[in-house]
Amino acid sequence: MTQETRETLDEVSEATETEPLTADERDGDVPCDEAEPQAPERIEVEFSVDGIGEPQEADDVEETADQTEPTDAENEAPPADDAEPTPTVESVIEAILFASEEPLSDSRLAGIVETTTKQVRDCIQSLNDKYERNHNAFRIEQIAGGHQMLTLPTYNTWLKKMLKVRSDNKLSPAAMETLAIIAYKQPVIRVDIEAIRGVAVGEVIRSLMYKGLVKIVGRAEILGRPMLYGTTKKFLEVFGLNSLKDLPKAEELKKPD
Repeated sequence: MTQETRETLDEVSEATETEPLTADERDGDVPCDEAEPQAPERIEVEFSVDGIGEPQEADDVEETADQTEPTDAENEAPPADDAEPTPTVESVIEAILFASEEPLSDSRLAGIVETTTKQVRDCIQSLNDKYERNHNAFRIEQIAGGHQMLTLPTYNTWLKKMLKVRSDNKLSPAAMETLAIIAYKQPVIRVDIEAIRGVAVGEVIRSLMYKGLVKIVGRAEILGRPMLYGTTKKFLEVFGLNSLKDLPKAEELKKPD
């Protein structure tokens, strides 16, 4: 073999000879400097804790917020139905008349409520209309120049069973007759009463004065200036009269034939 031939064979051998493979190359991996860069592998782990990490609907979110955070509504006053009603002029007048033991005039009520006498009368009319519509057992009546809340006569039968009338409040026939004469003839002196009754009435008059039904209203301008007698405001209250003009007419008191 010539020297030239040997050199040619050596060149061919060097061209076909390969470098030993690395471990990565044996496994089929491509060297890092020749491969395209890849994103690191992402490992996803699913987990959940009750109420955490789970999507919620809008309604659920609002409900959760309502349960965890106090709302303004919880701090507000109770509904109007549970609250006490706001006093009005009408309701105040009603309360005053309900609590009063004596009749109260328009001007007295107006002064207490700080309103006009016209509004007082309008409110009383409105209250009576309401009582009638609701079939209440009471009304506001005009008594002794004022207003007083009274039960209707329809209920007297049951009220008498409940009320215990004191014996000293009962009037004898003689006292009733004397009181009637004073009521219709006032102001009247004692001798005129005795002339009608035909008997002495001094003791009866004193009894009527003690009960607050009769009072001295003056003196007559005659010899001796005797005392004049008349009825009191309590007389009107007891008999349910607004004024003496409401007394029954004399002809109405006559016994039927």
